[in-house]
Amino acid sequence: MASNKGRAYFALLGYHFNPDDITRLLGIEPTSVNAAGAYSGLDKPAISSWELSTETTAGEVDVFALTDSLVKQLEPLKESIVAVCKSHNLSPRIGVALTLSIDKGESSPEVGFGARTIRFLADTGSFIEVENKLSGRV
Repeated sequence: MASNKGRAYFALLGYHFNPDDITRLLGIEPTSVNAAGAYSGLDKPAISSWELSTETTAGEVDVFALTDSLVKQLEPLKESIVAVCKSHNLSPRIGVALTLSIDKGESSPEVGFGARTIRFLADTGSFIEVENKLSGRV
């Protein structure tokens, strides 16, 4: 059977912005971007995104540790993140993407956030997003 898998990410989402501008302003390379909004017309808005993610871990997924390691990378950029969100009208969020095992012997990971992460969320005005899906049969 497949084991639990998970990753944590920090994302900036918004309409009509170029993720390359965010990379330049924050000085950190994202793990993924979507520039759809940078090239869409005002009549049909599309969302762009800039994302920094941890590696996907399998087996024992420690959400506290994943988000803490992500926040440690981002803490020095807090003021820049707030400024970029304000200047580009972006929505910041910390998310956790979990793929849960359907094996009855496998326990589900605890989902929670430590004080460092909660402080970062408050300081940057970030949302929390938790995505769950079930693994398929092997």
